[in-house]
Amino acid sequence: MAAFDYVSSALRTIRLEAEAVTALSARINGQFTAACELILNCTGRVIVTGMGKSGHIGKKIAATLASTGTPAFFVHPGEASHGDLGMITKNDIVLAISYSGTSSEIVTLLPLLKRAGIKIISMSANAQSTLGEVAEVNLDISVVFEACPLDLAPTSSTTATLVMGDALAIALLEARGFTAEDFAFSHPGGALGRKLLLRVADVMHSGDDIPRVAPDTPMLDALMVMSEKGFGMTTVMDPAGNLLGIFTDGDLRRSIDKGVDIRTAKVGELMNTHPKMLRENTLAAEALALMEQAKINVLLITNEQKSLVGVVKINDLLRAGII
Repeated sequence: MAAFDYVSSALRTIRLEAEAVTALSARINGQFTAACELILNCTGRVIVTGMGKSGHIGKKIAATLASTGTPAFFVHPGEASHGDLGMITKNDIVLAISYSGTSSEIVTLLPLLKRAGIKIISMSANAQSTLGEVAEVNLDISVVFEACPLDLAPTSSTTATLVMGDALAIALLEARGFTAEDFAFSHPGGALGRKLLLRVADVMHSGDDIPRVAPDTPMLDALMVMSEKGFGMTTVMDPAGNLLGIFTDGDLRRSIDKGVDIRTAKVGELMNTHPKMLRENTLAAEALALMEQAKINVLLITNEQKSLVGVVKINDLLRAGII
């Protein structure tokens, strides 16, 4: 038995699906604009529905819409006929996906949706189909060939449908002025949410936890404060509570290398007067990037008045999952 050429088969599939996606560009037209405007003017949700493979793609489209500022969820058309139709209100829009435009489970719902005055956007290869004729707008997802050599299994067509859904979601995202912070509120869990939502104020040490000494403090006493607080550094403050500088373990090593007698030196003589600082509303991910770039383990945190309010260690950020 001759060895099958898996590579050629895979490359053919990729080529056909890429051609199907490229062909969508010519269909981003007035119908696409009308679909976007219908959704933007909708006061309810986008209800996505589809049967079989179209349903699987529809679930992803609904999830993408919901996470990018367009309230949406998926309703199975078969279940809709058995009670789930009650999930759809008159303020909603239905995005119905059917390549043929004649899926019986969806066609069954159309009279009920129209009677309720619910607007329909269809994704179909046939604008003259039952679904396409009933819909206010039809987004053309037709393909010349499926990647399946039998031209039967939905492959190129489902890829084109998915890309059309992504194009719709991203156009709406941009039209709404949706921001990275808005996106984070839809993704509060995991590393993504932590990177986009967590501020240094959420993880910093403040109040009495901040090591503080006066500039005339003997070095040995300053080292005791550093050891007690466990930050590997101490801030140096004047009597009015203003920050003068910082003294770290690294400064200690450099001072010893220079032959400084730490038994007689004052911390104010050896401190760094230009420490790295960030505002308390800075993203924790930004703080981590600065610390890695500057090769430091501690950052001083200030408020809008540039007064010291906290200290953040790199370990605090790592424990918070900012990686």
